[in-house]
Amino acid sequence: MEASTAMQVSPGTIQTVWSLSIIIALVVTIVVAVLLTMVKHTATQILDGASAIWTHGQLVANDTIQIPIFLKETNYVAGQILETATQIVGATDVIEQHANGCPGCPACILEPREGN
Repeated sequence: MEASTAMQVSPGTIQTVWSLSIIIALVVTIVVAVLLTMVKHTATQILDGASAIWTHGQLVANDTIQIPIFLKETNYVAGQILETATQIVGATDVIEQHANGCPGCPACILEPREGN
């Protein structure tokens, strides 16, 4: 076969090959554009999520800094409550001892005392 006869292609075939090539390139370009848009959208969602995590992390850190201040106040108030509760227990013991040994209770408590 001669080189010149093997290379002869009709103009319709050339046009068909070019048309198919352009259509395939266009389809591939559209698919790539859609995929890149999806990747960009997902990356934006990830960035927004990371931003929210960072912001909330900073808020937690700021709240954590306040714990020692509030803990000191809480311990002070708890100490006062414990002291008062201890006094109440002591007072109830005194009342119980009095009630157990006093034949006139509870009338003796209700009667006004001399000197009051």
